[in-house]
This record gives sequence, structure tokens and C-alpha cells, in this order.
Amino acid sequence: MPTVLREAGYRFYFYSLENDEPPHIHAEWGDKLAKYWLEPVELASSKRFRSRELTEVRALVLKHRDAFLKAWHEHLDD
Repeated sequence: MPTVLREAGYRFYFYSLENDEPPHIHAEWGDKLAKYWLEPVELASSKRFRSRELTEVRALVLKHRDAFLKAWHEHLDD
């Protein structure tokens, strides 16, 4: 489960065996979880985040989207 980024208290990561799904990133903050598709950036799922917090997470995903995609492809592409 590679951690790609830690920023503003959030941890962004993906799982090593997720290459059967489109590129995405997981975000966590304490017991709050979210998953965002990266192409295009869309919320896939969330648990315990409030909508205001999801807006902040989405802004961070948009800000770091290129780095997340690069990490995804470097780690999961054959």
C-alpha cells in the first residue's frame, strides 16, 4: 500500500493489487476514507467525511493529480 503523499493531515495512497481498476487514489484522515478516480477526477466513494472536507480533499487530488497518475503508472503498469 504505497503512500504517495501526506499533506494537510491527509494520507494519499493506493493498493498494490488494484491494477484491475482505473487509476484512482485513496485518501484518509483518521478513520475517514475517500476514493477518487483520476481520469477524470471524481469521487468514487467516501466514509465519514463531511461534504466540506470532501471539497478540500478533491482540491488536493486536483492539485496533485499528475503526481498521483505518475506514481500509479510507475507502480502498477507492467
